Amino acid sequence: MVLALPGLYLGAASVLGLPHPELPAPAAVAVYGLAIVGAAFVLSWAGEAAQVDMSAGLALAILALLAVLPEYAVDFVFTMRAGEVFSAQGECVPDPGGTNPCSLALANMTGANRVLVGIGWPLVVLVAVLAARKQGRRADSGREGDRAGVRLPRTLSAEVVFLGIATLYSLTLPLRSTLTMADTVVLVAVFVGYALRLAQGPAEEPDLHGSAKWVAERPATGRRWLYGVLFAVAALIILATAEHFADGLVHTGSELGVDRFVLVQWVAPLASEAPELIVACLYARRLRAGDSLGTLLSSKVNQWTLLVGTLPLVFAIASGSLHGLPLDDQQRVELLLTGTQSFFAVSILVTLGLTWRGALALVVLFAVQFGTSISLPAQTVHTVSLALSGVYLLLGVAQLVRHRRALPRLVRDGLRTDPYRLAEEAA
Repeated sequence: MVLALPGLYLGAASVLGLPHPELPAPAAVAVYGLAIVGAAFVLSWAGEAAQVDMSAGLALAILALLAVLPEYAVDFVFTMRAGEVFSAQGECVPDPGGTNPCSLALANMTGANRVLVGIGWPLVVLVAVLAARKQGRRADSGREGDRAGVRLPRTLSAEVVFLGIATLYSLTLPLRSTLTMADTVVLVAVFVGYALRLAQGPAEEPDLHGSAKWVAERPATGRRWLYGVLFAVAALIILATAEHFADGLVHTGSELGVDRFVLVQWVAPLASEAPELIVACLYARRLRAGDSLGTLLSSKVNQWTLLVGTLPLVFAIASGSLHGLPLDDQQRVELLLTGTQSFFAVSILVTLGLTWRGALALVVLFAVQFGTSISLPAQTVHTVSLALSGVYLLLGVAQLVRHRRALPRLVRDGLRTDPYRLAEEAA
């Protein structure tokens, strides 16, 4: 909390018009970055303590929703600016250089999604295995014959299934010229269904340590107020600092001559994904790899449903028009690549396990797309992205065929099986 106070004050002061120093871009990155790190720790304590009073899945979903607030803040800013351009000019034409906000409305979202899966998921496996070895225990193992990895409990089937539903719908988005209010209705409905499914689960007795344990041991009324306040304070810190942290990163990079679109797509997600990655690593370090990956899964569901679904609404409010958020060829390719990566990621989790082999495939393919996007000409990047999308699709289909017998059970557990029964079997 102490680490977060300077960034919280500066961020709030800039909004409220209070006196505050104007920091150079590198200093701003440090101050606001520390605030986001502090907020991530507070989120992890509140999310763990909340599991005493609600299902673990719902607590993780709330934690993931708050942890992804920086992503909402950054994307909403660019989308509102795009809507203002549309309102003033009657059109909003994206450009490859990223000087027009219409080019940036989806850049941070697609980049952050791919960072989450391409780096975040493999990072969980790495931290979990290293922590298990350090403590002389075996990490959860994946499917027999694969290398050690992370195993998810059946109680997290809903996360995988609803991510799969959102992913299948997302594969239709590259076929459009705009994101419309119809997409808002569908994607928000998927998120509501996901939240209702998680709310059906039982509360569990979590294994708590440190600050989270102290909060959970308070009397019921005081405990609920306390972790509610922690959630609210962490959300406030993130909302007050995320945009400034992203802007500081962009300005720092611009001074170095880096393309603005690349900065928004790849550098800004360092801010927007920091809380959820930190929370996930904290869980994995405590040998709670299932909760760790579950947090990132919930974040991914949030991004693919509520975040993407609300962008057309934000654009409509800012532009004063029901015209959809415009998509150019580059943005459609970015959406296709993000959607196919998500399809492959879901196919890996059909057996509720992320092995070293799967994690390695995710990080290698991500490294290829990241390396090409920052080092090759735009037209070449376009071609490579289409090729990678094809690779993701083929690998995903192969995984689904390979594990076709596990798919019906996963869907049944995610949508129909009594959550209390799943919790009993997991125990």
